Amino acid sequence: MEEPKVELFTEVREENGVKILVLRGEVDLSNSERLKDALYDCLEGAPGNLVVDLNGLDFMDTTGLGALVAGLKRARQGGGDLSLVCGRGHLRKIFSLTGLDNVFSIYDNLQRCLDTLGQGD
Repeated sequence: MEEPKVELFTEVREENGVKILVLRGEVDLSNSERLKDALYDCLEGAPGNLVVDLNGLDFMDTTGLGALVAGLKRARQGGGDLSLVCGRGHLRKIFSLTGLDNVFSIYDNLQRCLDTLGQGD
């Protein structure tokens, strides 16, 4: 019996001059490289802030965390930053348990994140 395919949907948009990568579905070993590629594509040639909206994710494993950390490193190397929007308790718990809540700026909702980023201008 074949394993069901894990779906990850990505959408890139911009609000108030900030690029936003919206994720829906699930992230695991089978598609975490695609997430990393999407992060790198968003950061390519455009130093600045990238916001990743995780509120549409139902599941993310440690390979997804690894992709986000790689994206954060790439953003900071380019003089920018990567912020997360995550109001889902089960996902927030992953960041808390791994200590990554001290590494990433994590916001409950997109508007709060954009408001905070706008204050830095």
